[in-house]
Amino acid sequence: MPHGDAILELQRMFGDVIATDAGTLAEYAHDKWHASALPEAVAFPRSTEEVAEVLKFADAHGIPVTPRGAGVGYVGGCVPVRGGIVLSLERMNGILEINPADGVAVAQAGVLTADLQDACEAQGWFYPPDPASRKESSIGGNIATNAGGPRCLKYGVTRPYVLGLTVVLADGRILRCGGRTHKNKQGFDLVGLFVGSEGMLGVVTEAVLRIIPAPPARAALRASFPQFALCAKAVQDVLQGGHLPCALEITDAFTLAAARDYLGPTVLPADARGHIIIEIDGQPDAVAAEQRAIADILRATGATEIITASTAEDVEAIWQLRREFSYSLKATGLTKLNEDIVIPRSRLVELVEFCESMQRETGIPVACFGHSGDGNIHTNIMVLKDAQGRDIREPADALVDRLFQWVVAHGGSITGEHGIGLAKAKWFPQAVGPIALDLHRTLKTALDPNHTLNPGKMGLE
Repeated sequence: MPHGDAILELQRMFGDVIATDAGTLAEYAHDKWHASALPEAVAFPRSTEEVAEVLKFADAHGIPVTPRGAGVGYVGGCVPVRGGIVLSLERMNGILEINPADGVAVAQAGVLTADLQDACEAQGWFYPPDPASRKESSIGGNIATNAGGPRCLKYGVTRPYVLGLTVVLADGRILRCGGRTHKNKQGFDLVGLFVGSEGMLGVVTEAVLRIIPAPPARAALRASFPQFALCAKAVQDVLQGGHLPCALEITDAFTLAAARDYLGPTVLPADARGHIIIEIDGQPDAVAAEQRAIADILRATGATEIITASTAEDVEAIWQLRREFSYSLKATGLTKLNEDIVIPRSRLVELVEFCESMQRETGIPVACFGHSGDGNIHTNIMVLKDAQGRDIREPADALVDRLFQWVVAHGGSITGEHGIGLAKAKWFPQAVGPIALDLHRTLKTALDPNHTLNPGKMGLE
């Protein structure tokens, strides 16, 4: 229901912090998923105290509030489906401290991930979490989704790097939990409760983050295989060989074919039906020795081409090829339903065989690539078009359902990075089970009894 009078009062209280013009409302109505819903206002607070005042007012007047980071999510997590206020943290973009002596950085929620990483690197330190959107995603958004990235294999996702949080609760109270120590067992893990909560339990405004010394050297390899099964076997062979790369990415035959069409036939061997990218880091001598050892493992597993990189420029060139894979799929002209499922690593070949069987059965391409080292495979259902160029969504959506059913039945997770939001709410109850679902609802109601924060998400109402 509209809240016109209350919104006008909010504008009188906060002035230019609150925007209601049509252009702003349209801009903040969506993320990168296809859903869209207009808010009644967009708030741009500049401090934790302003966030608290906005939330206190909204809670008292029954106005829904949808927290928003940089708006680059893929599951409709910041779409204001109940109208109300979009609360954007983008103006709270200060890096407040980088302290190598304590091994911490302190950042406001609107700081872009890449900006924090660059600031740490300038002092010889390292903030490892690396979502692919790091140049445009914010720290607050990363915390809300417990974001991952290629380096998760060695360094983990966002959660291990969050030591302390400042969180504004739904009623406007300001909670400070955790701290700047690297160990802390004072009561329940409240920090962990808010990491990954998708803006439904509170609004993170500031974070104390763990940073580590930057590794002085890095190197990479990429290799092609005549069969995807050999590529998957190489993942296990490298790990069983005692190596823990910081990133280990694989790509299937459909994606490689799209890359050859998009980038040119010589970018990859014509017979390549599997591809692997491995990055290692550490001390220079150790990295050089490990690169040679891993190359030997890849040859023994059946690699037909191995390319190594030992300079920052050459390593970046390998990763640029990886980034081009996504553009290559877009260049097919088909809409890409990007699902970030996670499976036990030993089931990688089974997953690809299942996706290939769906593709043969339906004629709908299914492209698999991503973070094989931790089982987080981006499985892309490629939506076919009709004679008028319109997406044929129904059969593609049916494949998404089959994929999620298979993943849950084989001990996996329907999301590893993107979250549940709107896009995956349908499958959330089955994925977590009735008792866990009930506990989610209990926690939501305990912290947000009026269901002010990010309503309509996860199917918790």
